[in-house]
Amino acid sequence: MADEKKPQKGGKPAGGQGGKPAKADGKGAKDKSPKAAAAPAAPRPADYKPRMKTHYEKVVREEMAKKFAYKNAMQIPRLEKIVINMGVGEAVNDKKKVESAAGDLALIAGQKPVQTKARKAIATYKVREGMPIGCKVTLRGDRMYEFLDRFVTIALPRVKDFRGLNAKSFDGRGNYACGLKEHIVFPEIDYDKVDQIWGLDVIVCTSANTDEEARELLRAFNFPFRA
Repeated sequence: MADEKKPQKGGKPAGGQGGKPAKADGKGAKDKSPKAAAAPAAPRPADYKPRMKTHYEKVVREEMAKKFAYKNAMQIPRLEKIVINMGVGEAVNDKKKVESAAGDLALIAGQKPVQTKARKAIATYKVREGMPIGCKVTLRGDRMYEFLDRFVTIALPRVKDFRGLNAKSFDGRGNYACGLKEHIVFPEIDYDKVDQIWGLDVIVCTSANTDEEARELLRAFNFPFRA
């Protein structure tokens, strides 16, 4: 028919490239924008308080006041901080070992650790001054109580052949130290993704003046001391 228009030679038919109809609203097109970031964690409620902190305020303080007959409420011992230290002797030959240990410690503590460095060179052990040889983290406030809860109720019962903590590991000023041979006892560590098993030290610092007061304070927090 006369009204019909013939396509021009060498011309492209209307629509998408190659004769394919264009897709409306950009559906099916590749999204070149960067991947959306993961949704941030939900904020904590305003009245949130760790379980161990509530236990201390409602139970432990009263028990300590009755047992030692403190005249002032400020004399009642309390937890000040918890220090977690992880030594990495293999870092002498491989610096990445420290980064691996620091990553695992960050998962355990919920806080980024700092690397500890050698104070002086020791030629026998191939250690140079300033070389990273471990990592540590100091916990205070809510994170301290949250770690204490996981440490006592989850980690210690998972220790192989666990028979209780040594009740004499106090320094004479109310501070307690204990060690774990395997950091995989913490629930935050995925055993299948662990590069190497590390040992760590846990130091609990209190405001107690004597070891006896500190021992009773930790026993009130359900520390499983040996009989």
